[in-house]
Amino acid sequence: MKNLLIKTRNGFIKFGYKTFLKPIFFKLDPEDVHDHMTKIGKALGRFGIGRSITKAMFYYSDPSLGQYIHGINFANPVGLAAGFDKNAELTRILPEVGFGFEEVGSITGEHCAGNPKPRLWRLKKTQGLVVYYGLKNDGCEKISARLADQIKKHPFKFPVGISIAKTNNEQTCETEAGIKDYVKAFKHFTHIGDYITINISCPNAFGGEPFTEPHKLEALLAETDKIPYNKPIFLKISPDLNKEQLDQILHIISKHKVDGLLCANLTKNRENAKIHKEDKMPAVGGISGKAQGELSNEQIRYVYKKWKKMMSDGTNSHKRDLTIIGCGGIFTAEDAYKKIKAGASLLQMITGMIFEGPQAISSINMGLVKLLKKDGYKNISEAVGKEHDLKD
Repeated sequence: MKNLLIKTRNGFIKFGYKTFLKPIFFKLDPEDVHDHMTKIGKALGRFGIGRSITKAMFYYSDPSLGQYIHGINFANPVGLAAGFDKNAELTRILPEVGFGFEEVGSITGEHCAGNPKPRLWRLKKTQGLVVYYGLKNDGCEKISARLADQIKKHPFKFPVGISIAKTNNEQTCETEAGIKDYVKAFKHFTHIGDYITINISCPNAFGGEPFTEPHKLEALLAETDKIPYNKPIFLKISPDLNKEQLDQILHIISKHKVDGLLCANLTKNRENAKIHKEDKMPAVGGISGKAQGELSNEQIRYVYKKWKKMMSDGTNSHKRDLTIIGCGGIFTAEDAYKKIKAGASLLQMITGMIFEGPQAISSINMGLVKLLKKDGYKNISEAVGKEHDLKD
């Protein structure tokens, strides 16, 4: 009976969003819409009645979706990706929306105004976004101070990851300066949040993605290894990497304090067959959504199998599993389940929520429970990587 009521609730909200709100939102500037929704979310999170109403409208839970990963309790695997809550202003409202966790940022060593506007576009036919924000955020000092003060009064109700990146300016282009910038941001969050993600894959920053180069990544991780930190560390990578580049990254992280990979960031490939010809494509920015989804899936599959092989042949210094967070193109429970069976233990989304509505989170989680039961699994963790077992 409870599930029927939630399904009906979600159906009404989806109808209202797609019939009334979405057509209005999609006629407005996307960055303006994002800023307004952030303000509304922040206001709702400030008051108990706002959180209660939000929970009644969107929340869903089921024990079969819960996992302990690196000692962290994730009530469900669906998280909000970095790039939405840039300045960590929504940590109080997002648990009530139904997310299992969120990743804030990316946060840089210095305040970053981002790239010039316009810097956000919708690809309506493709069902994606083109993002050119350029790591807009208030910087590690201001954000960490605000969060530290907030946590004293209101501890996080769900896991919060901190995504850090190199400040988007000319001063951080030289390798040593870039590493110092990462380290500064890292050190400001050693006492805040449940894990840290080192983002080396922003497609919109000055100087490109230099830390995908093996010797530079090695130098960066050698410095982060020195920071006293006993929580998980993830590395966020580009979906455009080839297998040789992935092999190099896996080899490097096997020697350092990295617990997992986030697969993946935005794609820069404008030759993607899933990009609809009717969508006007700006010359700059990274692409999210449906066009990125299968790239993410392929990367998850490759990383999962390659790491297992490294463990079996003795080339993996970690000698333990690699946690994969799958990000990109999640609109439905089927999209989410495909990533899980490919090897992802956790998931992140933004674009699917924008196109489908905020009820998509509970709809995806409800759908995952149904898919788990169909396959005979009692917990979501049992489905991780299962497509490889079937193929083997």
